[in-house]
Amino acid sequence: MSITSAMFTGVSGLLANAEGINVIGNNLANVNTVGFKAGRMLFSDMLSANIGNNSQIGRGTQIQKVDNIFSQSSFESTEIVSDVALQGPAFFEVQDAAGNNYLTRAGAFRTDSAGNLINPDGYFVLDSAGAKITLTNPAKITGINNTGLITYVDTAGATQTTATGIGVVVVPNVGALQKAGGTLYDVNLSIAAGSGALTASAADGTTNKIMSNSLEQSNVDMAGQFVKMILTQRAYSANSKTITTADEMTQEVLNLKR
Repeated sequence: MSITSAMFTGVSGLLANAEGINVIGNNLANVNTVGFKAGRMLFSDMLSANIGNNSQIGRGTQIQKVDNIFSQSSFESTEIVSDVALQGPAFFEVQDAAGNNYLTRAGAFRTDSAGNLINPDGYFVLDSAGAKITLTNPAKITGINNTGLITYVDTAGATQTTATGIGVVVVPNVGALQKAGGTLYDVNLSIAAGSGALTASAADGTTNKIMSNSLEQSNVDMAGQFVKMILTQRAYSANSKTITTADEMTQEVLNLKR
């Protein structure tokens, strides 16, 4: 490997590990974010070069993908009935004012002044038919069962139950989902990746079970992230040392010519 190649190899390692530290930092920053799913950096070897005698040498590393880890996390009990967590692999579906649909595991839902069930960003929560959930003159939500049906008391004091419950969406290829911010995931990317049309359905209460008075916590393993940070920092330092050593070798070569 030439001195110049060694420098470029070291630079590729610096850039890749710097992004790795960013991913770990984002995970740690969201350790208390409801419904957050941790990310992990996947690296790959850059195209190797032939150096003779059927030998090859690498040209450094590159970022292959930032993968999302969708493992189930623990639940926290709350005093609010409309706080719901989803036990199982599915997602809740929400819709913004422009009609764009997103998936989420964060179930801190509330009603707005029009009786629509919304998330903290004001996005509409969709039912098992893919429509907005709107309660008629709600005064207080009193219960949400494990299939998502909502029971509430209206302003006249009568008890009402929704005809359809909170919908859930099962994504066959969760690896194709991409974070859209605010614990949301873009739906269209998974369809483009070949997982098929995604449609909402009712939770069956077994495989996918809705838990009221609960919120799913972040699945970030803080101890594991600190270990990864130490390893990534060491890799960053090692690549920095590679560049320094290559620079020193260059200086030695130049001194020989003087």
